[in-house]
Amino acid sequence: MASKGLNVARYSALGFGIIYGIYHQATLTSSAKLAATKREYDHKQKLIEQAKAEYSKKKLPPSQTMESGGVIRDPEDSRFDLEAYLNAVAEETK
Repeated sequence: MASKGLNVARYSALGFGIIYGIYHQATLTSSAKLAATKREYDHKQKLIEQAKAEYSKKKLPPSQTMESGGVIRDPEDSRFDLEAYLNAVAEETK
C-alpha cells in the first residue's frame, strides 16, 4: 500500500499538470488570435493604400491628364473625347 504522502504528491503533480496545460493552451490560443488579427490588419492597410493610389489616379489635376495639345488622354476621364484623341495621335505619327 502506498503511503499518504506519495498519494498527495501524485495528485498534486496531476493537478499542477492540468492547470499548466490549461494555461499553456490559453497562451497558444491567444498568440494565434493575435497573429491572425495582425495579418487581417496588414491586409486592410494594404487595401487602403491601393484604394488611395487608385483614387489619386482618377482624381489627377487636368494638367496631368492632358498633353500639350489640350487633349485628354485618360479614357476614364468624363471629359475624354475619342475623336480629339485619335486626331492627336494621327498628328503625332506624321
